[in-house]
Amino acid sequence: MTISLARRSAIALVLACCLLPAAASAQSRGAPQPVLEQEPLTIETANGSVDFTVELARTPMQQMRGLMFRDEVPPGTGMLFTYDAARPLSMWMKNTPTSLDMLFIDADGVIRGIEAETVPFSETVITSPAPVTAVLEILGGEAERLGIEPGDRVRHPHFTAHAN
Repeated sequence: MTISLARRSAIALVLACCLLPAAASAQSRGAPQPVLEQEPLTIETANGSVDFTVELARTPMQQMRGLMFRDEVPPGTGMLFTYDAARPLSMWMKNTPTSLDMLFIDADGVIRGIEAETVPFSETVITSPAPVTAVLEILGGEAERLGIEPGDRVRHPHFTAHAN
C-alpha cells in the first residue's frame, strides 16, 4: 500500500498535535525548577510580624508555572504572584503536589481572603473574593499556624508601588 506525500504529511501533523502536549508535560515534570528572584516579605498579624522569603512570579510564564511540580514548600517561604492592576484572580492546584494556603492581597497590601490547605493536584478553580493585585502562596496550614487572617497587612515593595 502506498501513501501519498500529502497523506503522510497529514498523519505526521495529527501525531505531532497529539504527542507534543504529552511531551511538554513530561518535560515540565523533569525540568529543573526555574530560579526566580527572591525578596523578603512581612505580614503584620494581631500577634506580631511574620517574615517570609518569597520567590517572585511576575511574568506570565512564571505565573503559569507557579509552584507546580514542587515536592516541598519549606515553612517561611512562598511565592508571590504580582499583577499591575487590581482584578479578580483565579488560581488552581494542577500539577502541584503540596497543599498550599493562598492569600489574596489588594493593592494596599491588605489580605482580602485566604484559601487554606488547598487540595494537591486539584483542577478546581479558586477565585479571589475581591479584586486583588497579588496572591501569596505558602505551605498549607501556615496561615492558621502563624495566626494570619483576612485584614492583616502585607509589607512588600509591590504594595507600596501599587497603593492608591
